[in-house]
Amino acid sequence: MAKKVPESVLDTLDRLIQDDTVPRSVRKVASEIKEKLLKSKKISVEAASAITILEDISADPNLPMHVRTMIWNLASQLERISVE
Repeated sequence: MAKKVPESVLDTLDRLIQDDTVPRSVRKVASEIKEKLLKSKKISVEAASAITILEDISADPNLPMHVRTMIWNLASQLERISVE
């Protein structure tokens, strides 16, 4: 049985994508991550890849704090997928 992407992950990605206070580059990355997770047969591999990308993005000192917190929460949710 193939794993499904948890709704909490998709909800967080949607919030990042739709929030106008999130920088455009972060919204683009969130959109790409969502597409890859939904299309992939190996979700755990895509989740691990997404975590790496999100960690790089969250290191930007110009990123608003609430966006950084959302990214950290998303990375935490994705870590649960990659471990399972």
